[in-house]
Amino acid sequence: MEHDLVVFVPGFLGTRLCRDGQDLWARCGERLIGSSAGALGEVALPPGLGDAPPEGPFRVEADALLEVPDSVPGLLSCMGYPDIRAALGDPLDAQFVPFGYDWRLSHRLVARQLKARVARELERWHAEVDAYYPNRPDDPRVVLVCHATGGLIGRHYLEHGNGRETARTLVTLGTPQQGLAQAARLLAGHAVSGDAGFDADVAARLNEELREWALTLPAVVEMLPGYPAVRVEGKSRERRITDNRYPVPGLPGDAVREAVAFREEFRLACDEHRRAGPLPYTVHCLGSVDFPSPQALTLSSDGLRITDTLLESGDGTVPRRSAVADWTGTDPMLWTGFRNTDLASVPALRDTMLAIRAGRAPSGTLAGEEGIVLHLPRDPVAAGRPFVIELLGHDLPRRGLRTFMWRSGRPGKQPVDFRQHGPDRYRAELEATPGRWVVEALVDRPKGRDRRDVTVVAV
Repeated sequence: MEHDLVVFVPGFLGTRLCRDGQDLWARCGERLIGSSAGALGEVALPPGLGDAPPEGPFRVEADALLEVPDSVPGLLSCMGYPDIRAALGDPLDAQFVPFGYDWRLSHRLVARQLKARVARELERWHAEVDAYYPNRPDDPRVVLVCHATGGLIGRHYLEHGNGRETARTLVTLGTPQQGLAQAARLLAGHAVSGDAGFDADVAARLNEELREWALTLPAVVEMLPGYPAVRVEGKSRERRITDNRYPVPGLPGDAVREAVAFREEFRLACDEHRRAGPLPYTVHCLGSVDFPSPQALTLSSDGLRITDTLLESGDGTVPRRSAVADWTGTDPMLWTGFRNTDLASVPALRDTMLAIRAGRAPSGTLAGEEGIVLHLPRDPVAAGRPFVIELLGHDLPRRGLRTFMWRSGRPGKQPVDFRQHGPDRYRAELEATPGRWVVEALVDRPKGRDRRDVTVVAV
């Protein structure tokens, strides 16, 4: 309802991690892209941390919500949240709580931190709400809005941390309810494929750096897929990462067991609550099926090598089968035409949030951006070497097509020259210096926009 406290939980990468006032992940990410050895050491955690908070040199300050695009090569991207207040329907300053956190940590631990923060903020808001909503129908509760993996934190807080006592609504935006196949690739040392456009030794360095770092992060381990996300060449049946006959090569068994324990803990809490009755809060899950998304790893017939990644419909990051929140016992899905990275944006979210905060049911199918899709390399590309991007859409020149490219966090956009190479298909060949680059395409009549990012690595 309009008088409820609105709490926003960003996803992985969605909070700036700082030390001595400097953005630590941004600094380490630049080193990784620049081919520095040990680039991610400053943002690693001690092995075996589990659900404990880090101490000493491993501690960081969770500063503020990310405002510019960022990514972990081979895992996921975050476009930042510069307009999140507007996307949430412009709640008052006093009733809006952006929950920044250390996204490296266990979702269990962060859920406990969220519980404590919500308790403080809701107590404060109870004391202040009369000044803003004197004629409210009841006492304020919590509308919890979670982007991407933030939804794993939100749902764990609600079902395992007694958050259901204070929640009125949970809204998840592109949450991998059943995990991500790309987390398995990352932890197995195959985040970047061998055909990424640069030398094999560069790919090997990136994969080893990313794997060693990710294996220290409980959050990445807890992203491992719980659905059948493994295919074996020559076999028809899909398999889970727990299948001992075809274990994913390079994926540590300890990581698999930790992921299973995390999911089982949540499932048991849900089952116990379901026996007591339906959910005491409503759930709305925004997702998409408009973009190819990593769905499963393919192993060689002998199971000794990862040979490919299969794609299926999804939001560009989360495949449909992982987006569906079957734990609710209902059908909470609201399908949109937006990518995972844009589901927390004003065009994707605002109308839904205005309806929810007014006590109305949002539409079951939400209109997305019409007929414009960018395709950029999923893997990093080599600096100084050409790479191709494509744009698909109907009658784009007559709709006022504008295309730009810029380095994330840097001022100045430069135009991108697309040339038509087929019906409703356009192509551009680019080169770029090392860094994270964003490409954006916009059209009018009707309005549409798509954004993608690409990581360019020094060779």
